Amino acid sequence: MAETMGVEATARRAYYSTFDAILPDGFVFDGRRYNPPDNETNSLISFANSLVYANVVSAIRATALDPAVSYLHEPGERRYSLALDIADLFKPLLADRVIFRLLNRNQLTTDDFETDLNSCLLTESGRQTFSKAFEESLEETVEHPRLDRNVSYQYLLRIEAYKLKKHLLTGEAYISFKRWW
Repeated sequence: MAETMGVEATARRAYYSTFDAILPDGFVFDGRRYNPPDNETNSLISFANSLVYANVVSAIRATALDPAVSYLHEPGERRYSLALDIADLFKPLLADRVIFRLLNRNQLTTDDFETDLNSCLLTESGRQTFSKAFEESLEETVEHPRLDRNVSYQYLLRIEAYKLKKHLLTGEAYISFKRWW
């Protein structure tokens, strides 16, 4: 399991290394810093990822799966490791896409952050702007190839949890979410 997580960490670092090319002037990204986030970009990533995580927890609860029992992330006290497993599939689609959209459209600027000696956090206004855009993105729909109908990004989270539940109950192969459009 540690080897798999190591591969995931390496892939994530490579993915993050492209951020500076996408970010507008005034925003930098020189590596991921969590506790606390040390610049605007890390602050946005932390906030966005927490929203993805919370929505995945809700999707998992709808399936009656135990959100604390996971495949990849190590279970821990006061965290739902299964939600971390599933959230990782959707962070680029839900979190990062909203971050880049808001920054590149100047809907969030450096004025939407408060910085002190050790951290950088979104202001209340910045959190409201981001949360509204995030909620709107969850309502966007795409045509699902197997269901032959439009489904929201929010519903894609639930579908993913149900696919995992079906795998556990029937042994049917679990194929993780992969963007098809």
